[in-house]
Amino acid sequence: MKIGVLTVLFQQMSLVETLDYVKEVGAEAVELGTGNYPGNAHCDPAKLLADESELKSLTQAIEDRDLMISGLSCHGNPLHPQGSIAKEHHEVFERTVLLAEKLGVDRVIGFSGCPGGSEDSKYPNWVTCPWPDDFSEIVEWQWKEKVIPYWKDAGDFAESHGVKICFEMHPGFVVYNTGTLLRLRDEVGDVIGANFDPSHLFWQGMDPLRCVRKLGDAIYHVHAKDTAVDAINTEVNGTLDTTPYSDEINRSWIFRTVGYGHPVSWWKDFVSELRMNGYDYVLSIEHEDSLMSAGEGFRKAFATLKEAVIEEEAGAMWWA
Repeated sequence: MKIGVLTVLFQQMSLVETLDYVKEVGAEAVELGTGNYPGNAHCDPAKLLADESELKSLTQAIEDRDLMISGLSCHGNPLHPQGSIAKEHHEVFERTVLLAEKLGVDRVIGFSGCPGGSEDSKYPNWVTCPWPDDFSEIVEWQWKEKVIPYWKDAGDFAESHGVKICFEMHPGFVVYNTGTLLRLRDEVGDVIGANFDPSHLFWQGMDPLRCVRKLGDAIYHVHAKDTAVDAINTEVNGTLDTTPYSDEINRSWIFRTVGYGHPVSWWKDFVSELRMNGYDYVLSIEHEDSLMSAGEGFRKAFATLKEAVIEEEAGAMWWA
């Protein structure tokens, strides 16, 4: 199992500077943002698809440092009820798939998206309870009229170019937990899988280790990011929290660097569970810890994961 990083956290640096830094720390893989919410500071599909020399420069820079691309990241909302936003996010997705094919990368990472509550909506409507019945009707309309038709077509497109779609189970979008990921996979096929990020599951009250076992071979990519749940705030306000991320002391939970929400022992169990269920690819560090700089967070996350991966691999060799 390799340790990598989503390079979006270093978008203030050039691609070459980023790759050198990643290599210096000891990581072996990079996940490149190609637009939409992650931005495309290091990897602009439109430019790379139009210019073979630019594409060659990118691949050469990565190969020269003995790194690999674990996936291309284009998290967006192609189901957005505002047509201009949906169109833009869809086009970035399609260009990302085409670029992945050219790069020999078979994983594109993103969100499932979220439609509005009707054809007249202006903003996405993420439903979190079944009653009053209006909410259940909205969910069924979303899936029947928007979610399934769009991703069936998008799944066919991705599959025709040798690409798997890795959905991050993220609140605010229609795929946010194990059940919704498996529902869409059942409807569309195994071109759909998970970009498994435990940080979004922790605060929903889920056990990521059990989720790994339930998903099994539907896990195509993994984000390594932690969450710390504040017991006092949660007991007062619950976990559905719209307090700004910057107001850490009043939030029910905050994102943390790997090892700062859960101890290294948990991450060892996580690596073990992934391996037992057939995942032996990349742990891609994602940094959203507002209490720690990007560089410090990356280094600390890498050190924690390195301990977890080395111990697990040593155990695997002993067992063999």
